[in-house]
Amino acid sequence: MLQVRAYGLTDVGRKRTGNEDAFIVDEKHGICIVADGMGGHNAGEVASAQAIETVTRIVTEKLSVLADLAENPTPENGQAAQRLIEHAIQKACSEIFRMAQADAAKRGMGTTFVGLFCAGQKAVIGHVGDSRAYLLRQGQAHRLTEDHTLIAAQLKAGTITKEEALKSPYRNVITRAVGIQESVQVDTLLVDLLPGDLFMLCSDGMHGYLQDDETAMLLGAAPWDVLPKKLIDLANARGGKDNITAICVGIGGEPSAEVTSEAAAKMDALRKIPLFRHLTYKEQTAVLAIAATRTYPGGREIVVEGQPGDDLYIVVRGRVAIEKAGVEIAELRAGGHFGEMGLIDNAPRSATVRAVEPTRVMIVTRAELMNLMRKEAVLAVKLLWSFVQVISDRLRATNAELSQTRQELAIAQAVQPFMEEE
Repeated sequence: MLQVRAYGLTDVGRKRTGNEDAFIVDEKHGICIVADGMGGHNAGEVASAQAIETVTRIVTEKLSVLADLAENPTPENGQAAQRLIEHAIQKACSEIFRMAQADAAKRGMGTTFVGLFCAGQKAVIGHVGDSRAYLLRQGQAHRLTEDHTLIAAQLKAGTITKEEALKSPYRNVITRAVGIQESVQVDTLLVDLLPGDLFMLCSDGMHGYLQDDETAMLLGAAPWDVLPKKLIDLANARGGKDNITAICVGIGGEPSAEVTSEAAAKMDALRKIPLFRHLTYKEQTAVLAIAATRTYPGGREIVVEGQPGDDLYIVVRGRVAIEKAGVEIAELRAGGHFGEMGLIDNAPRSATVRAVEPTRVMIVTRAELMNLMRKEAVLAVKLLWSFVQVISDRLRATNAELSQTRQELAIAQAVQPFMEEE
């Protein structure tokens, strides 16, 4: 049984006179949120507080959705939980927008938002703006959100360098916020929870003073309960130009060797596949979230030669044999994959794949991958480019084999007359 322990703190910083950040730590319901408000006089703190109140209320009213995910962590239940979080944030957005329209003093107010919503061995991250979520797992730090800022968009487009971004006068221009308009595009991410994990949610007043290469060291430098204070002290020592908020969420409990090793094996296997190796950790996590897992007994066929299929299979544990016309031609172990061309079209399978022993596989369907690509434009471009590279490599290999075959045929034809004379 996992235990969620969360500790949060906010500070006005060294330059501001008021604090427009807000946060909530609700261990009972597994809800942690950081919101960084913006707007006219006192409006920012109204927007951040309203976002937290609305989202918390809606999620607690629909806890059965998270309970279903906790009890049965299927991709379908994960998607239902993500839809709940998106709906709650959208509701907060429309409420804040209407409040601003009704009061001229609050016109234009809004807030960033980042929340972690726990459900058994899974959690959903909901995100809008430039507040962030980080994960420290096995000594490595990963950022789980992408800033919705002009600078981040320019970096993605390649129109600005990291060095130029540090000096840009547009560093604080946000492209998405809750409440500025009646609706907003919400990012959600389904993640695994493992014993020993540490999540950190924070406003830009905190992460603005963190360097990527020091994040892992800083998050692992103090116990979970005192870490928010340590991080806020660091931000103040480095300038404290903005309000500073940090929540540290530690995942405790007895480590399950099977669950931990499978989670690591799934990520490791995904990274080795050419199609996915160029994705960020966040993007790879999004792919894992849509993947189902299934165990096949020894001797069971997983795919059958000649039958149509549009799923990619990744071996997590066990062994499979690849058979052509009833003859075994290869064997794959953990980390191996097959069927990726089915993600392009529903063509007949070129071989039969059979479990040699009890084998657990991860399955990515074309429909789910296409849905993910529609939502994540940058991920879609990376995958399409990787598809081109994979097909190009296969064409080169096929051409090389054909060239070798032609040479062997030419040699055979050249020596045939001499062999006939003998």
